[in-house]
Amino acid sequence: MAATVGEMVIAIIVAVVARWGWKFLNWAWLNPKKLEKSLRERGYKGNSYKLLKGDIIELATIVKEARSKPMPISHDITSHVLPFEYYIFNKYGKKSYTWFGPKPRIYVADPELIKEILLKPEEFQRPHREPLRDSIIGGLVVSEGHKWAKHRNIINPAFHLESIKRMFSAICLSCSEMISKWELLTAGSSEAEVDVWPFIDNLAGDVISRAAFNSSYEEARNIFCIQKEQMELALQLLFLLYLPGGRLIPTKANNKFKENRNKLQTLAKDIVDKRKKAIEMGETSNNDLLGILLESNAKEIHENGVGMSMEDVIEECKLFYIAGSETTSTLILWTMVCLSLHQEWQNKARQEITQVFGSGEVHYEGLKHLKIVTMILNEVLRLYPPATMVLRATHKETKLGDMTLPSDVNIIIPIIRVHHDPEVWGGDASEFKPERFSNGIASATKGKGMGCFLPFGGGPRICIGQNFAMIEAKTAIAKILQRFSFELSPSYKHSPFAMFSLPPQFGAPLILHDI
Repeated sequence: MAATVGEMVIAIIVAVVARWGWKFLNWAWLNPKKLEKSLRERGYKGNSYKLLKGDIIELATIVKEARSKPMPISHDITSHVLPFEYYIFNKYGKKSYTWFGPKPRIYVADPELIKEILLKPEEFQRPHREPLRDSIIGGLVVSEGHKWAKHRNIINPAFHLESIKRMFSAICLSCSEMISKWELLTAGSSEAEVDVWPFIDNLAGDVISRAAFNSSYEEARNIFCIQKEQMELALQLLFLLYLPGGRLIPTKANNKFKENRNKLQTLAKDIVDKRKKAIEMGETSNNDLLGILLESNAKEIHENGVGMSMEDVIEECKLFYIAGSETTSTLILWTMVCLSLHQEWQNKARQEITQVFGSGEVHYEGLKHLKIVTMILNEVLRLYPPATMVLRATHKETKLGDMTLPSDVNIIIPIIRVHHDPEVWGGDASEFKPERFSNGIASATKGKGMGCFLPFGGGPRICIGQNFAMIEAKTAIAKILQRFSFELSPSYKHSPFAMFSLPPQFGAPLILHDI
């Protein structure tokens, strides 16, 4: 009898091991080879699959080399920002793919196909849950289906123009505080060399702190600093976490990432709980994003019985911080760099700002009259898009254009390459020419619109905060140009650096001149 029980246990163990062994073999080798064959049959080209690692080692080597030194000062930044993708395109052409571990990623750079992908979010969803990505950027960005639609509907009121208008004084206050710091640096000599990037980075954090949570940057510094550290750690962990069991390896970076994730959750929860209690005590607060969100959520629960859970609200708060600060800070920064390089456009913008506001305060209604500033910002968004690529995936056999893609394939829309494509924008695609937007985006894109100009994504899932980002950027640039002229410092090193947005790897030292 004992022997029989023992044999049964051994048989069960063997069966479990065999089952998991087969699953691993299928995941690590059989399925990737099947997908590779399928993609080649559809005309895609790429490196042959290498067990588990795919192209990760080659990718890491090429990226490390590109980031070891700055590039020449130029707006033709694609090869520096996405060096591995640039290498693959040159080697295999537009219809190419790469391997991120055992997962193939095809590149789609055709504007019509891009438009089709973005207009069909149910068919082309984000890849399945990725703990690294989702612990930093959660909320609407990673939600899908009914959950995304419900959350978007609840959050929408927070980003209506009337809501943003109520937050405008907070935006102005943060900009004025940054400019006051620069005035101290130029006091006495009327000019100073200043690395403007830390100030602009802090400005964006300060604005989102006040506008989202009605608190100053100093009070929200912990959340902001931890999220910055998480992005740095994510770069270190990027390749490790795609190995089987990589998240369990107790490296220093892995442990710190988990510790920070728990801290962020606690800090965001404290902010939400504090505001929720204040509302329950009868306080009204609809002049910031969190207050409007909680008010809209309460209305949804009252009318339909179900809204967002407090965990969902916390995830949206974390997203407010990361998306609200990263997108706008890089837009303002690269606008200053471009205006340093193209003084004629700096002068045109300043003249327009003077015509609209004089030497007085920047006001909300005047922003809509800043046509030249809007042209400049759109051109900067084209040349230096905050997100350099968009990632989607097929979760079943899916038709795209005149071909059918197999299930389980990731799709990369290389935004920065599309924005610099001469076939789309002409031979001057990598030149700074804001005049191409003089008659609006539709005219600049020759009617292709969403398929070739994607600074905030496109389709139903277009960035909910794009109006907020543009208003903040216009306000900041207007107030800066009222007070200073600026040029690149001799110590400036040009190195746009793809992370979750596009910061300058070596900062941005400029010479500020009092006006």
